[in-house]
Amino acid sequence: MLRRSALAIPIALALAPTLAKAGSQIEEPLVDSARTALSSAVANSAPPEPEFTDTASRMVYVRWLGDMSTRLGTFTKQRLDLTTRQEFLQTAWYEARRAGLETSLVLGLVQVESAFRKHAVSIVGARGYMQVMPFWSRLIGDGDAGKLFHMQTNLRFGCLILRHYLDRENGDLFMALGRYNGSRGRAEYPTAVLSAKRRWE
Repeated sequence: MLRRSALAIPIALALAPTLAKAGSQIEEPLVDSARTALSSAVANSAPPEPEFTDTASRMVYVRWLGDMSTRLGTFTKQRLDLTTRQEFLQTAWYEARRAGLETSLVLGLVQVESAFRKHAVSIVGARGYMQVMPFWSRLIGDGDAGKLFHMQTNLRFGCLILRHYLDRENGDLFMALGRYNGSRGRAEYPTAVLSAKRRWE
């Protein structure tokens, strides 16, 4: 996002990742047990393949996928194609459940953080769909912050970080969302995410 001259600005903006209006998670020390658990969860490379114990559960998922794909298609400005929408939704569904979160909460958070833009970058450097700060790749990943633009990696990190904050806040979603955004104790961000969440229920 370097701006060298007035003439270069339009070209730089066209080629640069889209800026997001997200806040910034604050780097806090992690106790060894939390670091180990988060690192292990991030490293597990299981693909986002949903498994169902019965046909009825699978049909509920298939209907959800179709409905959410239609909603996502009308919401996003970039008009994602059907395959991309379904891949994103399947991954979000999988990673949300893996972290013990509601999928509608994750989708609401993505809507507020990046408006579903894969390559969104905030002014403080948060990356991707869930606007994950690069320091997380050093704390619990392999140190390669570039991987935060990969769909599953970004959603996995984001979901696990939110789960971590929920645990830190003893299940208080309002405070956990504030911590996720770096605005702990203020109402604007949690209110926006919870409002967006309703769109995806």
